[in-house]
Amino acid sequence: MAKYHVEGGKKPLTSNNLIEVKNLVKYFPVYSRGVLLKKQVGIVHAVDNVSFNIKRKETFGLVGESGCGKTTVARLILNLIKPTSGEVFFEGENVFDKFQSASKKEKLKLRRKMQLIFQNPYGSLDPRMTVFDIISEPFIIHKHVPKSQWKEKVYGLLELVGLEEYHAERYPHEFSGGQRQRICMARALAVEPEFLIADEPVSSLDVSIRAQILNLLGELQERIGLAYLYISHDLSSVRQISHRVAVMYLGEIVELADTDKLFKSPLHPYTDALIQAVPIPDPKARAMKIVLPGEVPSPINPPSGCRFHPRCPRAQKICGKKEPVFKELKSDHFAACFFPHLD
Repeated sequence: MAKYHVEGGKKPLTSNNLIEVKNLVKYFPVYSRGVLLKKQVGIVHAVDNVSFNIKRKETFGLVGESGCGKTTVARLILNLIKPTSGEVFFEGENVFDKFQSASKKEKLKLRRKMQLIFQNPYGSLDPRMTVFDIISEPFIIHKHVPKSQWKEKVYGLLELVGLEEYHAERYPHEFSGGQRQRICMARALAVEPEFLIADEPVSSLDVSIRAQILNLLGELQERIGLAYLYISHDLSSVRQISHRVAVMYLGEIVELADTDKLFKSPLHPYTDALIQAVPIPDPKARAMKIVLPGEVPSPINPPSGCRFHPRCPRAQKICGKKEPVFKELKSDHFAACFFPHLD
């Protein structure tokens, strides 16, 4: 398979949206530890008024610190958990309404179009099943491939992700981490999806293996036309693979822009701090590091006004009193900040 070169490999995006997320909210209740009488004592603001869209054949990066709500957004899009409020549209259809009113057959049809690549390739594969059984299991559930074609289909998927036919008879423990992630990708592709959510797909892999998986994701996008929601806290991999990037902080999106624009001229101080924290592979280079004071506030009791203001080097009085509006500050460059870096 030919290598995927990011700079030359990104193709122009189509104008129509595959995924539309509108004002998505998810709160989790917190209860007291009483054995007999449990009382709600708080609410975790996991996702708060998040909106974005993903175009066909686009890779949309979602970044932020651990616990900021990235994975919750992914689970909401796939309807694995119910939202507190908000809407998600797939090809113009409301996902939540579809799963509430559709028949089992229609729900399975929608599930086929949206798939998830899990973060941990060691825990997401059944150790008792061979690779052939793992990849062919979706054929049993969705019944879209005749049994007479299972072997041909499985071998084709293994080849597509860079594995060999003889790997089909092996068990997960016989593979490396990178190979297991390829098996997870083959399983996700078995139902011929249009949209894949890759939730930290390379975080548990060695650096050299990460590059292979990222190349493979880009290559599959070119060959099959997939759209990705790529979730990560690793900005270097996000920059390599994404067309656009949204930055999350404490349940909210604080900045959204094309990848090059966001990395070259970030508007929000939190984005700036994340980019400055990326290691530079040059011992002679000295970059100015932004050290954020304090810890990430609790999502149970988020700060008033701008949620980032207790740690923000640019914060002023208004930041603690009023919540900034998420709006377009430059051409196709959105941020929620009273004092953005516009130079």
